Amino acid sequence: MKVNLKKLKLKKTNNLTKFPLIYPAQLLHLKFCKTNSMSIPEKKIVMSINKQNGDSFPLFEKINLDDQEKLPDSLQILPLRNTVLFPGMVIPISVGRKKSVKLVSASEKTDKLIGVVTQIDTSNENPKFEELYKIGTAARVLKIFEMPDGSKTAIIRGIRRFVMLEEIAKTPQMKVLYNLLPDVPPTPEETEEFDALIASLRELADKMIQLSEQIPKEASFAVKNIDEPDFLFSFIANNLDAGSEAKQKVLEINNLKERAEALQMLLSKELRRLELKDNIQNKVKTEIDHQQREYYLNQQMKAIQEELGLDTSRAEIDELEAKAKNITWSKEAQNTFEKQIKRLKQMNPMSPDYGMQTNYLQTLTELPWGKFSKDNFDLARAKKILDEDHFGLEKVKDRILEHLAVLKLKGDLKAPILCLYGPPGVGKTSLGRSIARALNRKYARMSLGGLHDEAEIRGHRRTYIGAMPGRIIQSLKKMQTSNPVFILDEIDKIGNDFRGDPSSALLEVLDPEQNNTFYDNYLEVEYDLSKILFIATANSLSTIKPALRDRMELIDVSGYVVEEKVNIAINHLIPKQLADHGIKKNQLTFEKSAVETIISSYTRESGVRALDKKIAEAVRKTARFIAMKEPYQKKLEREHILPLLGTPDFQRESYEGNEFAGVAVGLAWTSVGGTILYVESAVNSGGGKLTLTGNLGNVMKESATIALEFIKSNAEKFGIDERIFNHYGIHLHVPEGATPKDGPSAGITMVTSMLSAYTQRKVRANLAMTGEISLRGRVLPVGGIKEKILAAKRAGITDIILCKDNKKDILDIKPVYTEGLTFHYAETIEDIINIALLAEQVAKPKLLKLPENRKPDSTETEISD
Repeated sequence: MKVNLKKLKLKKTNNLTKFPLIYPAQLLHLKFCKTNSMSIPEKKIVMSINKQNGDSFPLFEKINLDDQEKLPDSLQILPLRNTVLFPGMVIPISVGRKKSVKLVSASEKTDKLIGVVTQIDTSNENPKFEELYKIGTAARVLKIFEMPDGSKTAIIRGIRRFVMLEEIAKTPQMKVLYNLLPDVPPTPEETEEFDALIASLRELADKMIQLSEQIPKEASFAVKNIDEPDFLFSFIANNLDAGSEAKQKVLEINNLKERAEALQMLLSKELRRLELKDNIQNKVKTEIDHQQREYYLNQQMKAIQEELGLDTSRAEIDELEAKAKNITWSKEAQNTFEKQIKRLKQMNPMSPDYGMQTNYLQTLTELPWGKFSKDNFDLARAKKILDEDHFGLEKVKDRILEHLAVLKLKGDLKAPILCLYGPPGVGKTSLGRSIARALNRKYARMSLGGLHDEAEIRGHRRTYIGAMPGRIIQSLKKMQTSNPVFILDEIDKIGNDFRGDPSSALLEVLDPEQNNTFYDNYLEVEYDLSKILFIATANSLSTIKPALRDRMELIDVSGYVVEEKVNIAINHLIPKQLADHGIKKNQLTFEKSAVETIISSYTRESGVRALDKKIAEAVRKTARFIAMKEPYQKKLEREHILPLLGTPDFQRESYEGNEFAGVAVGLAWTSVGGTILYVESAVNSGGGKLTLTGNLGNVMKESATIALEFIKSNAEKFGIDERIFNHYGIHLHVPEGATPKDGPSAGITMVTSMLSAYTQRKVRANLAMTGEISLRGRVLPVGGIKEKILAAKRAGITDIILCKDNKKDILDIKPVYTEGLTFHYAETIEDIINIALLAEQVAKPKLLKLPENRKPDSTETEISD
């Protein structure tokens, strides 16, 4: 077969010449397509072409090695980068290394076989024997061409697979001993499955050729007309766009069926990639065609609108520019507006970006730049409003009045960042609205509970579709003032996930030194938040990050006492519920005793939320009687609450007396206020063991251990025989075992209870105590004093023992709440024992009994009960 080079047609794409199935030697000096060179199996097509000097040589030759002269015992090795040569394939390779140039030149002249092997590490310039794959292809060099850039390109043809056994020479060329590898045909049982595999490979390869831009479509002809499986596999593997590692694995498979399965997997993966690429290209092409069509239509519409005088976009731009003239911009904001309005004028009104740009400029012009509501500096009026809306909360009210007073004197002051923390239902959130009314400012509220997206604070970048400013900027836009009272509700419940950390974004908002230059991602200009009075609310400080907590002024809003709840119910809750249920004031009234009964028997909370619900329930049932014109009680007293609300939900706490030694009364703090806590101790024959019951936490268990160890180390001082601790145990119990209990404040109560049990001296009547102890016997201060004292008063306690350092907490409590109570301040446990334990004993203390048949030694004296 002869090829006429003049009639041979070439395809050109992107200035790269793509050769058809046969590479003409005269044209190999042209630039080869480097992505995926086409090649064909030499066994099916035999051809010769003319040399440049007029001679001819066979380019594809049908060769059977078994028919040749004796094969060489060794092969010189040509290492290749990123290329795997398959038997029967003719491929061009670029030869750059000096050793490689010498080898291919000598092989071309002598027509000797060489071993073509792929490098494992492509960056190695001079690979060693162990740095080469051990299986390669014996090949023959057909022709070497000098390229325009001075490099050389060799045309090589793969003959047979071989495996390198041993390196026998390193210089001048690597030489190895080898064995030829056979192609193992399928067994008769596998023939049917093998034929199906080949058919599947042909189909997949044809689809790949149709989708690939690198493989000429004529390659389908070769795929359909190659009969021999091994040459079909070589053709497909050589033209796959797969890495050299994957191709090397195919080359190393001896079994033809397994080789076909490996190729099928690679072909399927390549076909999926090509299909996805084709889908993307088609989608992009469709989108571009659609945009071009829209552009032409928009241009025509624009021309028609101009003819009819319906150019609305011009009116929008004029309106924005008119608004901008009346705004007191910062210099940065003004420059940004001018730049963006200029850009808007150059945009097509029908493009999607035009709407986004218009929304951005509208947001800029609608923000209250330099607008502030005028504060009312009448301090008496502000105090009256705060007292009208909320009972108690004196610390918060005083802080607001202080801020207003300084603002009145100075005229300009950065707003404080307040954080009101306390139990639910005490009025933290509603207090913000009262503060806004007292200052004559607008009121804004932002709930942070469950917030987990940083963009809610800082806004979205304008590159996103549907982008908008953060909720702070949105609230200012709605309020139309730059100094509202802004409530950040539930700041302790902010979330945190992969979308960002909102609490970190709040660091800038709540820092008086930074928030005058707050940067919103949507605005892309700085905005001054320093005049906003931020008030955060929280139930617990433990979940707030320390850096954020440090930026706020913390104000403890503790729970209400019974007296305060009664006042709140009579002056606020009952009038509100009567109005909400359509009942006139003369149709229903609540006596103080009725309100106290609801508080003590139907609610147990620090706030008044549950109290409000119970009052609403009583009003609803009364409303039903009024609507049905049935007789009802117009004046509710204590005895009328049970028929209305049913069985009480809680038992009122009361002091139970001091009839037994070993029982002491402690004071505890809970999330719903204070409570009294009984601690009971009993000595038993437990062999010196300490037993603790009552669902105690780790801290309380440690307090009990410290109390016992202190008693042991000071037994003589308290008149206790030290030998008792070796033979008798003590059991300490805190009633209401279903309720978990923890904390250090029961320390002095535990040591008092134990000493009472060991000495059999009763604890003084109507006495309660709270405080932590140390191993040295010192009494340490604790928290929640106000709630604990109120709980003691409700239970009928008259005397309370506290740490001396807690005296300052008593001074902060209104005298009306401490009336009738006597406080004893202690520094050591000895002080407590002198106050708490009575002198007389109710029974003889438990004394040591020596075991029978044992006489006391010289250091012991026998004792009996």
